Amino acid sequence: MIILKINAKKCMSELLLKETFDSFSLIEGDITTFNQFHINGYLQRDFFEEDAIPSMQYSAWGDLRELCFSLIKGQRTPLNFKFILALSKEDMLKLYSKDSFTFPFDSIQGLYLNLSYNGDVLQCTTGISFHTFIPDKSLEQHWDNYAKKLLEEHDISFEAL
Repeated sequence: MIILKINAKKCMSELLLKETFDSFSLIEGDITTFNQFHINGYLQRDFFEEDAIPSMQYSAWGDLRELCFSLIKGQRTPLNFKFILALSKEDMLKLYSKDSFTFPFDSIQGLYLNLSYNGDVLQCTTGISFHTFIPDKSLEQHWDNYAKKLLEEHDISFEAL
């Protein structure tokens, strides 16, 4: 796990106006502007027609990006927000396949980016969740490096805290 202080303006442009994070799932989001808005990214399967039930458990960020943008945009910056994004299963498998880990792929529950803004500073905290205890920390190092590389590829400056 690492905590990065991020250039808020550039990151928000990539997050809300571009497809940079669209393949991530939104696990949860909170936005505080004139009201407080909470988004539970868990898909409600009962909402869908039987032949159109998505295979994903959570909404893709790309499906909710415009909604979140509409809540954030305006004359004033939000008082705060927090988004928990999860790497897609396909991208998780690609990352997992790049090395020979000592644990099976299906022991990984998720690889997460927690973006939080307190009205002044935007931070990104990486995180990993496993279904069982895994003492091997090599995936954590790979995930931390992946997150830094993602930010660098999109010219989002950051500093480690």
